[in-house]
Amino acid sequence: METQISLKHINTLAVPAIIAGISEPILSLTDAAIVGHIPINATESLAAVGIVATFLSMLIWVLGQSRSAISSIISQYVGANKLDEVKNLPAQAIAFILVLSVLICLGTYPFSTAIFKLYNASGLLLDYSVSYYKIRIFGLPFTLYTFAVFGVFRGLQNTYYPMLIAITGTLVNILLDVLLVYGIPNVISPLYLKGAAFASVLAQFLMAALATYFLLKKTEIPLKLSKTIHKELPKFLNMIKHLIIRTLALNTTLYFAARFATGYGNTYIAAYTIAINLWFFAAFAVDGYSSAGNILSGKLFGAKNYKLLLQLSNQLIKYALIVGVIMGGIGALLYKPIGITFTNDSEVLAQFYDIFWIVLLMQPICAVAFVFDGIFKGLGNMKDLRNVLLLATLFVFLPVIFILDFYGWKLHGVFTAYTLWMIARGIPLIIKFRKQFLPLVQNH
Repeated sequence: METQISLKHINTLAVPAIIAGISEPILSLTDAAIVGHIPINATESLAAVGIVATFLSMLIWVLGQSRSAISSIISQYVGANKLDEVKNLPAQAIAFILVLSVLICLGTYPFSTAIFKLYNASGLLLDYSVSYYKIRIFGLPFTLYTFAVFGVFRGLQNTYYPMLIAITGTLVNILLDVLLVYGIPNVISPLYLKGAAFASVLAQFLMAALATYFLLKKTEIPLKLSKTIHKELPKFLNMIKHLIIRTLALNTTLYFAARFATGYGNTYIAAYTIAINLWFFAAFAVDGYSSAGNILSGKLFGAKNYKLLLQLSNQLIKYALIVGVIMGGIGALLYKPIGITFTNDSEVLAQFYDIFWIVLLMQPICAVAFVFDGIFKGLGNMKDLRNVLLLATLFVFLPVIFILDFYGWKLHGVFTAYTLWMIARGIPLIIKFRKQFLPLVQNH
């Protein structure tokens, strides 16, 4: 059956992927919105959620790259009509990721105080960050496992089951947030910040359980480890190596942004927490089209259908720009209500409103960059992704944020650096892609 790249077919993959993709930022947004209104030390609690979310995002994004690597390999085998040859790879890949995630949990737990001191946290903010992290970290293996299973489904050209899992996990997380943070009179005592952490971990466990169920019941992919190492496992690990280096560069930007914001004071880091979580939300929303690019480009590349691959990239640029403009427009229309959703602190709101417009203007730029991230992941071309992000971080983001901090731009400097960084990520990938595939199409 020939692969289609019509808007309907792309949306069949992209829309469920959008819904599934926003589950992780919704978990953090829910924590931020509910914690931001607790009656005791709300600003410090909100800031702690922001700092911990930044560090956890680093861990999740570094190890969660298994999703893209698994998806790329499986989708290329699907395109070549050789799925039977790769069925035993996911179990070995998932086992590797799980062992690594457990080691990271054990390795970071005892040093959580030292970790968050690196983010400029001190006093009550440091205490809150550590107590929140020491609960949230136990959800990491469940999240990474779920991500890996989502990668299998993506490779099989299926984003429907990940969507169902994500919706269920998100709704359960919201319900548990309300119950555990605020409590129920005479039934459950309010746990405040710790309640938000417990809610997230329980939701992540549920999503992992559902992922296991759907994988075993709805696909032919086994989770039993085979005795022999699969021939594609070295390729998978090589992809992971490039993606981990790339993601470490990505998280260098997140670390310095959070560090500078925390250094400006609790009001600034609280405002930054709201803005960056909304940015994550928009990024994961657009990620549905990035996922479609990942899924379809891998299949088309495996089938050596370069003409359709080029058409796919052109269509995805158009759709990404439309979605980016829509996201920015919605944010502009709801500019004031969005801030009030997260906090009633007038000083935090003033700082947030002062920089939120930059986040909105970034959306079309981010959308295009994320789409080409997905396409290159589908092609298995992780080395170029690594190099582009390293250069963008070292020669654009870091110089800009340090220079603008010197001139006192504060959060304006942080988000200006983010914007220029996204431009530096997107343009080279577009040039590289067209340089590689235009001649192939013309020669055919």
